[in-house]
Amino acid sequence: MVNITIWAGGYDVFIAAYIFNTATSSLTLANTFPSGASCSWITGHPTNSSILYATNELEPTGALQSFDILPNNVLSPAVDTITSSGADPAFAAAVNGGREIAIMNYSSGNGRIIPTTTSPEKFDNNAPVITFPVPPGGVSHPHMAVQFGKEIFVPDLGADMIWRLSPSGKAGVYSITGQIPQPTGSGPRHMRISNDRLYTLHELSSTLTVQTIPSYPNGTSHIISTASIIPPNPPSSAEWAAGEILIPAASQSFPKQYIYVSNRNTGVQTPTGDSIAIFENVGQGTAREHLKLVTQVFTGLDQIRGMEFSRDGRYLVAAGKAGDAGVVVYERVDGGRNLKELARNKDIPTRTSFVWGEA
Repeated sequence: MVNITIWAGGYDVFIAAYIFNTATSSLTLANTFPSGASCSWITGHPTNSSILYATNELEPTGALQSFDILPNNVLSPAVDTITSSGADPAFAAAVNGGREIAIMNYSSGNGRIIPTTTSPEKFDNNAPVITFPVPPGGVSHPHMAVQFGKEIFVPDLGADMIWRLSPSGKAGVYSITGQIPQPTGSGPRHMRISNDRLYTLHELSSTLTVQTIPSYPNGTSHIISTASIIPPNPPSSAEWAAGEILIPAASQSFPKQYIYVSNRNTGVQTPTGDSIAIFENVGQGTAREHLKLVTQVFTGLDQIRGMEFSRDGRYLVAAGKAGDAGVVVYERVDGGRNLKELARNKDIPTRTSFVWGEA
């Protein structure tokens, strides 16, 4: 029997701890721990599994918090809290080996890359604010940060752009040195990089695209393939807004790599709920390269904002931002081509982001 802790954030004032038992396929709510308000996005430290970070998605100013994961699945009070210097930070991620934490402010069009100091839980408040350009008649909505080499890529949902940030040599100081334009009106939300390919999930058009990574700093790259992620025969009352994209690494258990993206129906929900669409990039590097839909897995969840794979890539946890369907754990089956529901817990109706503990 193996018990794995799953930490879960949400639009609440606590972080929840679930225990997933791999032998009995059970999911139990173990405890909740106080946090700042609207801890909608949580993320772990890349090398120290006992450290957790959380955003406080608030306006006019949000925050970044750090926590220690103590023995027996106990979460400490916040060790440090620092302003995000903007409104509604909807995402944070540890970059550069955890020496810096990138936090992006969705509503104010800016963000910070905050260095840690004497320990990974302590923040340096001297990091400047990075303000993203606003297109004529438009807005800037930075929604994520992904490290690529020394650069930080930031998809901007409002500007239809992926900004390229480069370090200055001083911790926390970055400048915009390039951009990767995205289709007009598509709303790039989240992205992943794998095998020399940039995969972007577009919230407003509910599409998935793949392209090569342009040369630094301002090379060009055409989109190789675009695929709709919307399930077939959607109800007329549906309003689609793509959520999350995950691409677990290939492994001995899962030798072929697949792309997992979540749909969000923000309109009138159906009993089958939102789906997780599974794609394959077929024929990479050939003239026939294209995104191919493998299957749509309906979840019963309402607006899947966050989902996350276990460290070994075998299990996937997901939840909805709305509704009352709770938290679901799936197992990847058929080599990753499908998902099998193993456990569901409805003690807390909604959750928005997850971090898996070690087995």
